[in-house]
Amino acid sequence: MASKKTGNARTAPPGSSAATRTAPGGGKRGADRDLQGFRRRLEEELTALTGRHAGLEAASAISSDAGGELGFGEEYADAGSYTFERERDLSLVGNLRDLIEKVRAALARIDDGSFGHCEVCGEPIEAERLDALPYTTLCLADARRRSRTR
Repeated sequence: MASKKTGNARTAPPGSSAATRTAPGGGKRGADRDLQGFRRRLEEELTALTGRHAGLEAASAISSDAGGELGFGEEYADAGSYTFERERDLSLVGNLRDLIEKVRAALARIDDGSFGHCEVCGEPIEAERLDALPYTTLCLADARRRSRTR
């Protein structure tokens, strides 16, 4: 059976903010409004991520100071738990640091005018993808290609 193709995946329903961003001739005013919306969302996300990052680093520093007292006697199991928690916290701090850098890079792309375009093919990134991941740099097709090569 042949499958029927339905419309372009890069368009959105008329009247939605996504339609303004991707529709040709949508006008500069609509695009500027969308960019300001993305800027606001990214700035709020950056504030939240930075706060969580600082809190985790502070908690990690406090627990590392207290962890120096553990020995290999009766506290051997406690030392293992401490190590696990320490590694988990370091992983979370690293993940937050990566997200913070992605959000900062997205804000820089808004400033230089390249926001919303795939860094591989140069085509506009799908509106739904930008709504879900406003810091993304790849359209869905290129993101899928990249994930298959790993």
